[in-house]
Amino acid sequence: MKNEKNNFPIFSLIKENDIIATWLRNSYFVTKEMSLTEHGLKHAEFVSSRALEIAKNINLNNKHQDLILAASYTHDVGNFLSRTYHHYLGSMFLFEIFKDKIDIQDLTIIMQAVANHDKEEMKLVHPVSAVVVIADKSDVRRERVLEKDIQKIQTDIHDRVNYATIENKLLINKDKKIITLKLKIDTKVCPIMEYFEIFTMRMNYCRLSAEYLGYHFSLIINDFKLL
Repeated sequence: MKNEKNNFPIFSLIKENDIIATWLRNSYFVTKEMSLTEHGLKHAEFVSSRALEIAKNINLNNKHQDLILAASYTHDVGNFLSRTYHHYLGSMFLFEIFKDKIDIQDLTIIMQAVANHDKEEMKLVHPVSAVVVIADKSDVRRERVLEKDIQKIQTDIHDRVNYATIENKLLINKDKKIITLKLKIDTKVCPIMEYFEIFTMRMNYCRLSAEYLGYHFSLIINDFKLL
């Protein structure tokens, strides 16, 4: 991102922090040992990039874009300690590191977005939280699969669905107020129904978040509109 420091000072401060970088790297190794999809720097970069794309397309201001980048980049940082409580841990870690470096109201919004992104008790209180949820939950793609043995991939439904997803696009129609996740799935790897078997809750989070932003959420798989 060009002129990152000038345009997004909070995000720049967080991204350049050595502690955050170390924890994201370790989150990658921890989730890999748990046989999960990639949850390290690459996921953080993908989600923050997609979140910025959403924020710009729905005309959120520069300050909101900065906070969205910060929250989306750090949303999974707590995974290096606990998968179950990573959203709460990550939020508190951010407070301890940045409480004297970031305005407390801005930091509060970031913390809320990080704590809010992962559980059924999700309560949207700010556009930042809603954008982070959509960007995170829509990240399904082959590149996130860490297992290289195709036979082992076939035995794990999460790996199988991610590996089958060979195209992932997020489309935003400002005139019709529609956010569309468009996927191309290799049905030779897994049937489309398996996507819903594990991602129904994620798509519901996306729907609720889109509605909070004043948009409708749509899902298209292999050119078939499903939501």
